[in-house]
Amino acid sequence: MSVSPRVLPLAVVGALLLAACGGPGSGTGSGAGSDHKAVAAFFPLAWVTEQVAGADWTVSNLTRPGGEPHDLEMGIAQTVDLEEGAVVVFERGFQPAVDDAVDTVAEGVLVDAADAVALRSMDEQHSHDEDGVDEHSSDDGHDHGDTDPHFWQDPLLMADLGDTVADALAEADPDGATAYRARADDLRTRLEDLDAEYTTGLADCERDTVVVSHEAFGYLERYGLHFEAIAGLSPDAEPTPAVLADLEQLIADEGITTVFSERLASPAMAETLASDTGVETAVLDPLEGPGEGDAAGDYVALMQHNLAALQRANGC
Repeated sequence: MSVSPRVLPLAVVGALLLAACGGPGSGTGSGAGSDHKAVAAFFPLAWVTEQVAGADWTVSNLTRPGGEPHDLEMGIAQTVDLEEGAVVVFERGFQPAVDDAVDTVAEGVLVDAADAVALRSMDEQHSHDEDGVDEHSSDDGHDHGDTDPHFWQDPLLMADLGDTVADALAEADPDGATAYRARADDLRTRLEDLDAEYTTGLADCERDTVVVSHEAFGYLERYGLHFEAIAGLSPDAEPTPAVLADLEQLIADEGITTVFSERLASPAMAETLASDTGVETAVLDPLEGPGEGDAAGDYVALMQHNLAALQRANGC
């Protein structure tokens, strides 16, 4: 499915903003003054922003729960949120509709995650694929350029984003600068602990190859894993027959026990591949949206759930 950016004309937005003022917000934080509104483009960015901003800020997530971030179209409510945000956290190149809207209506302090963290190049992503599975659909409807945008799979890069968000919040609200930077330091400690869990938990595994729905997990390769995707960077991309044939051979050769689907995209491709090869299916969450249940909005808990799934599948 291709992205269809839909940004309202500026004149229309202006009229709608007047009507929307004073209406109920879509934020996930506590009530705050008009100068304490932050906007984040999708779940991992919103989570970091909430952790650093604290209860005095309202943080709005442009991507609603259950929505696929790649396919976001900007409606009236999202456009109003974006225009009102004193701080806007997004990732240029990941959601074209958000990029266009930021360029059109955003007036707050901008945090572009693509600049805040060191993104992994796609050449690095496929450096191991001289004879491997590296021939996905060339037309997936999403142009992410030469880098892998899914940096939030790396807890330490999330900590880097937290530092940048703290600086942006301090620029918007200098009186709170000390508190924002203290929360960013606390967040880094928690994320370093999560990084240590991954390092220890994946240190001794029977297998190191993981088959997933789409290329959203490359940043986890620094823990000694190797990921092969059915689709490309977009979860909706159709794999070529050559990719499917190579994956079937890989599963047989490596003794892979599990093909992973994901929560926000159709599991059909993963289920078909698993059925054809006689292995199990399980869910590995790309964390592009909040989960379900008590830990729905807790990035750390969702990452720990993924770690347990990887340990089971790879015999760790």
